[in-house]
Amino acid sequence: MSKTDGGGRQGRAKALANRLGGRPLVLVGMMGAGKTTVGRRLAARLGRQFIDSDEEIERAAQMSIPEIFEQRGEGEFRAGEMRVIARLLKEQDIVLATGGGAFVNLDTRALVKAEAISVWLKADLDVLFERVSRRSNRPLLKTADPRGTLEKLIEDRYPIYAEADVTVLSRDVPQDNVAADVIGALLDHLKTR
Repeated sequence: MSKTDGGGRQGRAKALANRLGGRPLVLVGMMGAGKTTVGRRLAARLGRQFIDSDEEIERAAQMSIPEIFEQRGEGEFRAGEMRVIARLLKEQDIVLATGGGAFVNLDTRALVKAEAISVWLKADLDVLFERVSRRSNRPLLKTADPRGTLEKLIEDRYPIYAEADVTVLSRDVPQDNVAADVIGALLDHLKTR
């Protein structure tokens, strides 16, 4: 990468940070879409703090997400998730990666729409399945047919994720490229407002 490229990328990130003011940036999408990895890179480029809502939920509950699902059920998990996200959205200058089901919750979605700019990291089934297959901490995929379950989740959730302010394709390229795509898409989105 040439020095001009780096300066261009830095300049775009700085322009976006100025446009956002302190408004939170929230990443939504399926498990495995790259919200945490891309979110960390975005936060670094924008000079913001990165927060993963799942980590904050685990800290607040003092147990892992699989344990919360097992002991308290998905309903209790979603209620706690909304409380944690509501608290986090009061912060300035953050990039927040949310769990796959967070934006699906009507109240959480309304909160994100009112308080933040949302970005849907959209990935196709093959990319998602390859990524989530590497990890065993996905309670919603502990089924006889994890790929079929993931396919059904995509079918149910993609029309809801489409309500995000901006959609960026998460694909098998270096995540720095996806972060650059997010910055470009957000600059375009904020230009039209």
